[in-house]
Amino acid sequence: MSQESIPLELVGVRIELPTNTPIVLLREVGGSRFLPIWIGAAEATAIAFALEGVEPQRPMTHDLLKSVTEALGASVERVLVTEFHDGIYYADLVLLRKGEEIVVPSRPSDAIALAARTGAPIAVTPVVLDEAGVEIRDEDEEDEVARFRSFLDEIEPEDFGSER
Repeated sequence: MSQESIPLELVGVRIELPTNTPIVLLREVGGSRFLPIWIGAAEATAIAFALEGVEPQRPMTHDLLKSVTEALGASVERVLVTEFHDGIYYADLVLLRKGEEIVVPSRPSDAIALAARTGAPIAVTPVVLDEAGVEIRDEDEEDEVARFRSFLDEIEPEDFGSER
C-alpha cells in the first residue's frame, strides 16, 4: 500500500444502544483497538449477509457492484479508511485492473460491504485509528451480537428507507 496503514479485521455488525444505530466493528490486527463505524440499516444487512454467507433471492446493490467490477476485468485490491472528520469516516476503495490501481472515494460502509463479498483486506490510516479507535471488552462484544441478531429478526424490508 502506498499510504501507511494498519490492517483491520472485520468483526461484524453491532447495534449501538440506546439509539439502536447499526455499526460495523473492525479490529486492529495484532492490536487491542477497535474501529466502530456508524452505518445505515441496509449496509448493516449487506455486511451481515456477506459474513454469514447468506445468498439473497435477488442480488443486493453490493453484489451488483462486485459483478460490475469483475465484468470490467478489475478486482477489489483493498479498502482503506482514510479520514475521520466531524464524526464522519471516509474511505478509498482500491481496485486493480491490468496491473493499475484505481482509487475510488467511497463511504466506508459500501467499501466494507464489497470487501466482505470479495475477501479484500481492510485497513486504516494510523491517524484515524489513533483518533477514533476504542478498546472493547469481550463480554460487551457478545452482548452486542445478541442485540444485533434480535434486530435482524425484527426488521422488515420496508424498514430500509433512505440512505444516511
